[in-house]
Amino acid sequence: MVAAEVTDERTAARFLRRLTLAAAWGEGLDGFDLGIISVALPSLALDLHTSSVTSGFIGASTLIGIFAGAPLVGALTDRIGRRTLFMLDIAAFVVLNVLQALVGSAWELLAVRLALGVAIGAEYAIGAAMLAEFAPAKGRGRRLSGLLVWWYFGYLAAVVIAYALSDLAGLSWRWILACGVVPALVTLAVRIGLPESPRWLVAHGREDEARRIVATHVADPDYWEREEFDESDARGGARRLLEPEHRRRLVFVCVFWACEVAPYFAIFTFAPTVFASLHISNTTASTIIANAIAAVGAVIGAITIERIGRRRQLIPPFWIMAGALALVGIWSGAPGAIVVLAFAVFSFFNAVVGNLTAVYPNELFPTEVRSTGVGIGASFSRIGAAAGTFLLPVGITAIGIGPCMLIGAALCVVGGAVSQRLAPETTGRTLRSTSRVVAPVRVATVH
Repeated sequence: MVAAEVTDERTAARFLRRLTLAAAWGEGLDGFDLGIISVALPSLALDLHTSSVTSGFIGASTLIGIFAGAPLVGALTDRIGRRTLFMLDIAAFVVLNVLQALVGSAWELLAVRLALGVAIGAEYAIGAAMLAEFAPAKGRGRRLSGLLVWWYFGYLAAVVIAYALSDLAGLSWRWILACGVVPALVTLAVRIGLPESPRWLVAHGREDEARRIVATHVADPDYWEREEFDESDARGGARRLLEPEHRRRLVFVCVFWACEVAPYFAIFTFAPTVFASLHISNTTASTIIANAIAAVGAVIGAITIERIGRRRQLIPPFWIMAGALALVGIWSGAPGAIVVLAFAVFSFFNAVVGNLTAVYPNELFPTEVRSTGVGIGASFSRIGAAAGTFLLPVGITAIGIGPCMLIGAALCVVGGAVSQRLAPETTGRTLRSTSRVVAPVRVATVH
């Protein structure tokens, strides 16, 4: 009996590691495809004879695709289940990465990057929800925030690989963009054979099937009761998010996520241009260093999230980021070392906050609308990110780099203020508990 229990525990541990890896590789692939364009843009702009406006559209196209794809696929995932789309989405990554190497014009590349954005938006809505609905409350935050560690390492790997293929191997931007097919194929292989989310099954009246999946893949006999798999009040569909009890949470998720990603994508999609505008001579090294520090911030955030809690990992970093960008914006003649240090501080704390974009959205919405809520949050965040990415090169020309950085600082101030007001503390609570909103009890007053 003891040997059988040990075997079951090992099997369960292997399954959870595999599921975590399957979601993490998808998140890393998102970062890879978003990061690779920042290095390829200058050379493809010359080759395809694009204007600054067209380059801005290409840089922002993936973000625009996320805006459309995240809520649509999120709603579809809540309707038909997590498992099927968990596979189909990565298959789309494989095809689209190949197509990037075959385009004949800037507008064809724009169309492919838009479609790739839809796939990335879908991944935001599917992957973290799938993992959240299997992960136990103890350590759930670490697993979910760890997804963003992979995102940042994917982004960093894209930058390093792109520079290596371009500067060392002398390959064209077509090969640089197409190399994303390799991690996409690996991710597809890891996901083959994974089961459906048991929470989704329970929410759709298929409890017996859900219990069989839990019994097969989770060794703990008390897991079902301890993790509160009761979804008996599942109701209402997507419109439930507009009810007062969830609307406040949806506003919080949309605003904090948008304020975190907008300055990051605007700055780092055009990192070489930004650093050159600030008179940094070695733009390649500066870009790699800033992204490497972001990856370190993501790791530290994932390690500490269960110890310091969600709110304390969210609110102070917003104010620190605002100070770092304000310093660059105000001190126009700052030495290069100070500028790089300020961006390093911004990158580090932006990654710490970024981890929570995989945690809060998945903890705050109930199972029947979880992917829809995450998709809406991701979509809203990309409105700001796409606008910032499109407008930054125009803004540098029109108003200068300093005012652009001050706008980024202002966004961080908004994120900090809204988080201070609306962010709940969810550390250590079951997914059922964190997503349940209890209406306040009204006590009658006797006169």
